[in-house]
Amino acid sequence: MSSHPANYPTQRCAIALDQVNKVYSNGTLALQDMSLSIAEGEFVSLVGSSGCGKSTVLRLIAGLGKISSGNLQVGKGGQKPELAFVFQEAALMPWANVVENVRLPLKLAGVAKHQSRAAVQEAINLVDLAGCEHSYPRELSGGMKMRVSIARALVKKPDIMLMDEPFGALDEMTRSKLNSDLLNLWQQKRWTVVFVTHNIYEAVYLSNRVIVMAPRPGRVVADVTIDAPYPRNEEFRTSRICNKYCREVSARLTAAMTGVH
Repeated sequence: MSSHPANYPTQRCAIALDQVNKVYSNGTLALQDMSLSIAEGEFVSLVGSSGCGKSTVLRLIAGLGKISSGNLQVGKGGQKPELAFVFQEAALMPWANVVENVRLPLKLAGVAKHQSRAAVQEAINLVDLAGCEHSYPRELSGGMKMRVSIARALVKKPDIMLMDEPFGALDEMTRSKLNSDLLNLWQQKRWTVVFVTHNIYEAVYLSNRVIVMAPRPGRVVADVTIDAPYPRNEEFRTSRICNKYCREVSARLTAAMTGVH
């Protein structure tokens, strides 16, 4: 199979893990010989059983932990890309409205309120929350809270988006809508996205590639290219080619969990 879908331009490497090992202080070997290369602008999903190290990979890429051995490179030529992290929970400040929650990364970076106003409004508009600027988290649905979390990640105009099961707690209809909205945003902005999910259908719908990880210690056991064009819509979700890739990823995941490769 080709390394990228036919309508996807090959770009330079944005993230590279080479034989990365991660051992926690309690002796747990979370990752062993983890090797993965992700091109600029790619949408890559990580799937695997709970505890296989998917979130650990994201945290290492984000610089929220150190590798034990191997090599990890984020960006090229000494240029440090802007990273954003969207967690499983929206983790909004309950005492702050939408504007103040979205503005938080700029506030922490020392950007004055008047200087951040345009960027905050742009991020809110991008996630279709215009009109909700002065609402508080208690007034928002689960899906709207996650939109605020994504807007907060967008406000610093990231090059790389790291997303750790952001839609896992949502109902299926809301999740499906946010999947489509996320794809539309990605097509506009062309971030590099690394997306963790347990949902095979979600991974196939969103991704250029789906990376299947083995149970602990985590490592790549399959790299499935989703060779289907964008934009993708509801028709794609029920198409023969989508189902074909879902079956392939499912089979690779089952093999990984049973130790048959």
